[in-house]
Amino acid sequence: MGVKTFTHEVESPVSAPRMIHALIGIKSVDLLQGDGGAGTIKQINFGEGTQSKYMKHRIDVLDKKNFWCKYSLIEGAMLGDKLESIVYEVKFEPSSDGKCVIKSTSEYHTLGDFEIKEEEIKSGKERAMAMYKVVEAHLLENPSLYA
Repeated sequence: MGVKTFTHEVESPVSAPRMIHALIGIKSVDLLQGDGGAGTIKQINFGEGTQSKYMKHRIDVLDKKNFWCKYSLIEGAMLGDKLESIVYEVKFEPSSDGKCVIKSTSEYHTLGDFEIKEEEIKSGKERAMAMYKVVEAHLLENPSLYA
C-alpha cells in the first residue's frame, strides 16, 4: 500500500461557518452509523446521470468551532479497485470580508503497488471543486440557510 498526499486551496464567497455546516448537512445523505460527530458513517447518494450512485464517508474528526474536519472516503466508485481510501482534511479559514479560504489536503491510500497518476489527482480535484461550487451556489441562493 502507498500513500500520496496533495494540497489544494481556493477562496469561497461564502463564510466558513456556512460552508462547513452545509457540507456536513447535505440533504442527500443517509446516516448509517453515529450521531454526526467523529466516527459517523454517512452514505451520500447521487442523482441520475452521475458517474457514481453513492459514496460512503467516515467522519474522523469534526471541529465545528475551528471550521475543520477530517473524513475518509471508504466506499464508492471513486475508489475503484486501486484505492483503499481517500482521507481528506478540510479547513475553512474565515476572512475579514465574510468569505472564507478553503484549504484541503487529500491522501490517496492505494492498494498493492499501484501508483496514482497526476491526471487522476487532477480529475479528483475537479470533482471536489465542482461539489464546493454546488454548495456555494446553494448557500448564495439561500442566504438564511446555516446563517
